[in-house]
This record gives sequence, C-alpha cells and structure tokens, in this order.
Amino acid sequence: MIDDVRKDAEQRMAKSVHALQEELKKVRAGRAHPGLLDQVHVNYYGTDTPLRQLANVSAEDARTLLVSPFDRNSVAAIDKAIRESDLGLNPSTAGTTIRVPLPALTEQRRKDLIKVVRAEGEACRVAIRNIRRDANASLKDLEKEKLISADELARGEADIQKLTDRFVAEVEALLAAKEADLLEV
Repeated sequence: MIDDVRKDAEQRMAKSVHALQEELKKVRAGRAHPGLLDQVHVNYYGTDTPLRQLANVSAEDARTLLVSPFDRNSVAAIDKAIRESDLGLNPSTAGTTIRVPLPALTEQRRKDLIKVVRAEGEACRVAIRNIRRDANASLKDLEKEKLISADELARGEADIQKLTDRFVAEVEALLAAKEADLLEV
C-alpha cells in the first residue's frame, strides 16, 4: 500500500517536471528551433488545428524558422495564427513558404524572460509540494485505518520527502540551464 502511494506520487511529480520542460521549450532564447511554434494553433476551415499538422517547421538558420504548409490554401491562415500568437513574431510569406525571423533579444527582454522562467519553476515546485502533501495525507489515512503502523508511516513519509527533494532538484537544474541559455548572447 505504501508502495502504491509512493509510485502514484512519483508519477505525478514526474508529470509536473515534464510539464515544466514543455513550458520552458516555449520560452525562446534567441535561437530558432522548430519547437517554438508547437503551441500555435491555426483556424483551418473552422477547426482549431495545431500548426504541426498543417505544415513542416524547420530552422532555416540560427535566427529564422521556415514553415512549409502541406496545403497551399492554408498559407494565409498560418501566417495570421503566427502573428496573433503571444510569441511576438512577424512572419513574411513568400509564395508557398513562410519565413519567421526571430528578433534579437534585448537585455530587458532577457530579464523579463528569466522572470517568466522563474515563475514557471515556482509553480512546478508548488505542484510537487502539493503532491507530497496529498501522498502524506494518504499515508496518514492508511494509518488511521490501521492498515499500516506508525513506523511504516514514518518510513513512507521519509520516502515521499526524498522523492520531493529529488524532483525539486530536477526543477532547479532545469531552471539553471534555461537561465544560462537566456543570458547567453
């Protein structure tokens, strides 16, 4: 029973860290990478469709993304979706391809992005601590129902704390790497 609680907490904490990784991918560091446009959704014939399903996105060079739509008729809709996204990008259409130049990051913009990254990291740490609280509550319920002893409860809580410490350390490592990436000129 204690193992079930621990495994559930571990899976949930891993999902929280994975969600943080996905969020950090969206914060750009000035270099073009296709994952930058992953969250862009295009209104394609009345349906909200992910850009990845409508076009091939590749890095043309260090500062430019190249979007090659599969359907010529979707070029205008893709262009509009990229412009209206919260990424601050200004694509240019050349026939059937769309080039998305990434502007150079100013020092102030870098600092703002670091604040965003830190806020995301704190949200992830809070989620991990909430999972720890839920797991400890489950263990205490098992003890109340006399399914585990007080010693087993203490060992279970210690295991959950070790898990929490491990995942918080992962979050810290992710944040440190992303901040270093953002500060790199």
